[in-house]
Amino acid sequence: MSQDAVDYAYGPDSTPQPGVVPGVVEQLRLSESERFPGTSRSVWLHRPAGLSAETDCAVMFFTDGWWYLDPAGDVRGGIVLDNLAARGELPPMVGVFVDPGVLAGEDPPAKNRNAEYDAFDDRFASFLLEEVLPLVEERFAVSSDPMMRGICGGSSGGNAALTAVWTRPDAFGRAITFNASFAQLPGGNPYPALAGTGSPRGFRAFLHAAHRDLNWNRREDNWFAENLETAAAFARAGYDIRLAVGDGGHSPNHGGVLLPDALRWLWNAPSGVSGV
Repeated sequence: MSQDAVDYAYGPDSTPQPGVVPGVVEQLRLSESERFPGTSRSVWLHRPAGLSAETDCAVMFFTDGWWYLDPAGDVRGGIVLDNLAARGELPPMVGVFVDPGVLAGEDPPAKNRNAEYDAFDDRFASFLLEEVLPLVEERFAVSSDPMMRGICGGSSGGNAALTAVWTRPDAFGRAITFNASFAQLPGGNPYPALAGTGSPRGFRAFLHAAHRDLNWNRREDNWFAENLETAAAFARAGYDIRLAVGDGGHSPNHGGVLLPDALRWLWNAPSGVSGV
C-alpha cells in the first residue's frame, strides 16, 4: 500500500461515548477586527458538561474554527474535549475554535488565512488576546497563567500555533502543531536557527510530521524535513517537546486521530519530559 494514501482509524476518544454528556457550544460573530482590518469571522466556544462559569479554567484555542470543531470532520475537537473532560484527563477547560478571517467585499469571499497564520510576528497571537479572549472572559473565569493557555493548529494553523507561543510566551504556554507548513513562512522556516537563541521561553509543544508531506524527498521546500528539523532544534535547546511521525501526505486525518493523546500529553505529562 502506498504511504501517500494512508488513512488512520479514529479511536473511541474521537467518537461520542455512552454516558458522556455533550458540552455546550456557543457561536459568536466578529464582524470586524482591529488587527486584521476588513475581515470578519465566526468563533465557537465549547464548554464541557459540568464546567461552572465561576471555575478558574484553562483555555485551548484551535485555528480553523469549525473545521476543527465539526463532529463529522477530520479533527472532531468538541467530541474529544467532551470525552477527556468526562474522565478528568484535562483541567477545567474552555475550547475556543476561531475561523480564519474572511475579507469583506470579495466575491467569492476570500479567506485571510495565510496572511494571518503564516506571518512570523505576534499579530495573530495578539488578535486572540485582544479581540477573542475578552469574549471568553465575559463568560468564563479564564486563568491568566500562560501555562493555562494553549493553541492547536494544522498546516498553516500549526505555524500560527508555534508562532503564538514563540512571540507571546507571556500569554501562551502550550502548542500543538499538525503537519505544520514551516517551509512556507515568509523568508523560510526560522525555528531551527532561533530555537537555541536567547533565554528559553518555557513553553511545551507537541509536533506532528507526515512522512509523505509535500516535497518529502526533495532537498528544498521539504515540508516533512522542516518539521523534523524544527523538533530537533527545540529538543537540542532543552524545550519540553514531543514529536509524532506518521505515514500519509498533507492531510488532517492523522492529526485528528492523534488529538486525544496530544492533548493528554500537552496538559498532563510531567514537566521536563521530552520525546522524539
